[in-house]
Amino acid sequence: MVERTEFAAGTPAWVDIGTDVAGAKAFYGGLFGWSAQQAGPPDETGGYGFFLKAGKMVAGYGPKQDSGPPFWSTYVAVADADATAKKVEAAGGTVVVAPMDVMTAGRMAVFHDSQGAVISVWQPGDHTGAQLVDEPGTMCWSELRARDVDAANAFYAAVFDWEPETHEGPMPYTEYRLGGQTVAGMMGIPPTTPPGAPSQWLVYFGVDDPDAALPTTEKLGGSVRMPAMDFPGGRFAVLADPQGATFGVLRLDH
Repeated sequence: MVERTEFAAGTPAWVDIGTDVAGAKAFYGGLFGWSAQQAGPPDETGGYGFFLKAGKMVAGYGPKQDSGPPFWSTYVAVADADATAKKVEAAGGTVVVAPMDVMTAGRMAVFHDSQGAVISVWQPGDHTGAQLVDEPGTMCWSELRARDVDAANAFYAAVFDWEPETHEGPMPYTEYRLGGQTVAGMMGIPPTTPPGAPSQWLVYFGVDDPDAALPTTEKLGGSVRMPAMDFPGGRFAVLADPQGATFGVLRLDH
């Protein structure tokens, strides 16, 4: 198991979803074998809880707080959420949820980047992030699908010090690197995306067999947004849960 007890600043460290909690527990439990655990008394936590794999925290969930569709959020570890908020605004982004303490777990904030994609940050306290990563049923990749690739590169370089390394081809792909390590990815919005769709982050979870995940997803009430296909590093597919939250499944061949 790839267990983690800390994440370097500038590294995606956590993912969560605001949704119909009962439906999410049933769907993701069936797809990934997750169990669920409340973070504490609901009157103190707002109903937030953790999805567990092999007894380790791998993602978070909570009741949806607005009228928009549910979505998976990526949280990037930072040393100072308040300082990051100032960088976001200076780089042309906006603060959606101002930095706030989450009891003793840590300090969080939610932003729109310069193109409107939602990105969150986590300043760790007692909770350092996912305890298990990069294996089946755990987060293994976060990818930005951007309307303006150059603007995305400028924003994330200014906020997280990410260095873009672009691989050219029919569909150019950018790896964001920090201290020589790849931490996230970015690509232009695919041409099949409906007009007007905003830039957005997509969370990928590891699976042994992306093809097998498709019928399981549909049996559980979800849908297939992009069938399984190969890429130079493995095979992936893009799915949606019954509430419409999009996510990817990924097998890395290395």
